[in-house]
Amino acid sequence: MTPWPALASALRRLAACVLALAAAGVWAQDSTRGDWLRNPAMGNYKAYAEFKMAHYAAAREVWQTLAEIGNGDALFNLGILAEDGLGESRNMGKAEALYASAAAAENFKAQYRLGLLYFAGTQLPRDSDMARLYLTQAAVHGDKDAQDMLARLGQAATDLTPFQQAELLSGSGQHLQAAALYRSLAEAGDARAQTRLAWAYEAGRGVEQDLPEAARRFELAAQAGNAEAQYALAVMLHTGRGRAVDRERSAQWLDKAAAQGHPAAQAAQASGRAVTE
Repeated sequence: MTPWPALASALRRLAACVLALAAAGVWAQDSTRGDWLRNPAMGNYKAYAEFKMAHYAAAREVWQTLAEIGNGDALFNLGILAEDGLGESRNMGKAEALYASAAAAENFKAQYRLGLLYFAGTQLPRDSDMARLYLTQAAVHGDKDAQDMLARLGQAATDLTPFQQAELLSGSGQHLQAAALYRSLAEAGDARAQTRLAWAYEAGRGVEQDLPEAARRFELAAQAGNAEAQYALAVMLHTGRGRAVDRERSAQWLDKAAAQGHPAAQAAQASGRAVTE
């Protein structure tokens, strides 16, 4: 006879599999505009997966749809496409406007990015007041990088930490140099730098695009507790981009990122639960 604890455990595993299968159809890659508007978290998942495969037109279609309803993540990611010239001509004026709209929607990543760009003063005109404004907004939302950078605002670049120097290189468009410094820090065990380097491999920013290498580095950072990396890895494992599909592990990493307060992970987690209830 199967002991009750073992039976209960087996039933929980079975239930988890059933829920994963039920949710899989909703998170399918053949979703439509109506699906994205009804479920923005699923739309962002799809767009991020397309972005990973350098399918920038497909990613833009989703993000533009979600931008129509003021989705901060979508607006921020459209800004990334414009800043880096991915699938379109590089346009910093457009990127600035998109980041500003995302920041107004309380997207802390856009707030931090704008603060960094105004601080660096290369891709956008240097503006200490605007840098302070946006870094303060991101810091209020709990972004530690923004809090640290805000404390250094107005200081010479030589007074910045190596990670902050890498961030300013990135904000200045010097992606090759930024990637080299992120790599050095990642090899020394810096999970934030490991995540930034994974993003570089994901988008081909300062390095050649390499999704498996991006996934490897996201996993290293995720294991070290970085919420951004945990979310990115969850998407990869869910969609099969850079990693083989493993929805059980994807859900585990999504839960870890959500538990740390990662907004996109929390939205995706809540959306998945709503689908199966």
